[in-house]
Amino acid sequence: MESIQIKTASKQYPVLIGKKAINELPELITHELNHLNKILIITDEKVAALHLQTVKDALIKTGKPVLHHVVPEGEHAKTFDVFYECQSFCLTQQINRKSLIIALGGGAVGDLAGFVAATFMRGIPFIQVPTTLLAHDSAVGGKVAINHPLGKNMIGAFHQPEAVIYDLEFLMTLPLKELRSGFAEVIKHSLIADNELYLWLKSNIVDLNDITDEQFLTMITKGIGIKAKIVEEDEKENGIRAFLNFGHTLGHAVEGSMGYGNFTHGESVLIGMVYALKLSRKKVDLDFKLDEFIDWVSSLGYQITIPTRLEHAMLLELMKTDKKSVNDAATFVLLNEVGSPLLMDIADSELIEEMAEMI
Repeated sequence: MESIQIKTASKQYPVLIGKKAINELPELITHELNHLNKILIITDEKVAALHLQTVKDALIKTGKPVLHHVVPEGEHAKTFDVFYECQSFCLTQQINRKSLIIALGGGAVGDLAGFVAATFMRGIPFIQVPTTLLAHDSAVGGKVAINHPLGKNMIGAFHQPEAVIYDLEFLMTLPLKELRSGFAEVIKHSLIADNELYLWLKSNIVDLNDITDEQFLTMITKGIGIKAKIVEEDEKENGIRAFLNFGHTLGHAVEGSMGYGNFTHGESVLIGMVYALKLSRKKVDLDFKLDEFIDWVSSLGYQITIPTRLEHAMLLELMKTDKKSVNDAATFVLLNEVGSPLLMDIADSELIEEMAEMI
């Protein structure tokens, strides 16, 4: 079992990572949140069938009443309608400020349940229980949100969890597409912060179907450790936390244009990372073996080109509405070198030119 302490200006909390980590949840609640009168699990349809009963069985030890509310799978959970349904459920079940929400699922459920917790009665506590590799990024740091047709995660808040419980056994049920989505965020962490981790990933992860428990523990622990250091310094994304959006400016535009849920977050971000790496070579002379990178990620099943059906002008406008962008310009996270990111506004003409080369 690995433990990482997240320290921000507003809160400190533990991240517990390992097999059977869910067994730590009742003791944590009893010791740290014993005043609770009720626990609500928010999860999605697929995760409910796989893991809901396991979590409920663990929570019996707390002696608290446990409710659950099931939402649609994936990005379909992050809508105004589903958010409203969750709030209505909380009201009808008399959830209050002495209640706890548990987000059981991937990044989408974590974002939704966290935003419900952040806004219900002006904020109640919640715990993240991730069930996907992708959620190693989203479950830590307190960014919670829902989507709008005009932009991903544009309606949200900063609301830190009380804890993150990362049971690696939950990853064993993930389909390959979801592993691929999550691994893109592991790659992202290595590129912005840790060249040794990047080289380790490239040497050791050659088939996403054959990742070992030890490899999962290594990549998740190192990825969360990288995010923890950044969040501790910049909780509310006023500075270096924006570096965590490497690949996301174009990635979010691709994901939204393809229709949320039709193209996974990680697959979209991977396209965005290739785009940002190409821009980095042009704009700041990044010395990086891009061909080797493309060969590696392609062998893992990633698409590295922009889908041909997407219009460049539409992608450009979406990139300009991204949360990082200001002054009507598209702002990108680029790399001076692996482990050394920077922010740069880039002219429309250059962005269109580079998009044309990625079809």
